[in-house]
Amino acid sequence: MRIVGGKFAGLDLTSPNDFRVRPTAEPVRAAMLDRLRDVLPQARILDLFAGTGALGLEALSRGAAAADFVETRPSSLHALKANIVLLRARDRTRVFNKDALPFAAALREGSHDIAFVDPPYGSRMLDRVIEGWQRTRFSTILVAEHATTHVLPPGADVERFGETSVSFYGLRAGRRESPASLPPPAPSPPSARSSDPRTRRDARE
Repeated sequence: MRIVGGKFAGLDLTSPNDFRVRPTAEPVRAAMLDRLRDVLPQARILDLFAGTGALGLEALSRGAAAADFVETRPSSLHALKANIVLLRARDRTRVFNKDALPFAAALREGSHDIAFVDPPYGSRMLDRVIEGWQRTRFSTILVAEHATTHVLPPGADVERFGETSVSFYGLRAGRRESPASLPPPAPSPPSARSSDPRTRRDARE
């Protein structure tokens, strides 16, 4: 597994010897980031269910300003931190050893520019993250990788790669949707707004 494009193109990434870890295939990752090329420069990235961090690190390689990674599996965390060191990106990254669902639920509107979400295929956790994003818009754009057979909440532009699909929410024709084209977000519960993880000091490197 390697970085496909940008400053660190061709750099091999560490991947855990764990059958439960399913990194995004390189051709799919390349297509995802190519689709986002106009909105990546200086973007704030969120990588939920980050695994080895390949998506967020690829975004950094292509010009994103910073990335937050959320992951709990020890083997993936070990690989993720090793990959951050490999790219010399510690000053532009934060790693949160937290469950992705409550982490995302606590984010404020506009916390990030682009969020990647890639839980295990078929998991309804993906639907819950998307539904939460539709309420709070914690990122301008949300990109979800999923099984083609997994029907997600409406509102996305979907690209299919055989058994894998990628759904882009908040993006049309390679550009952010204008505010006028987006339905207004529903109010967030007070507890979600008062527990924004980006203001905490418990990020682990």
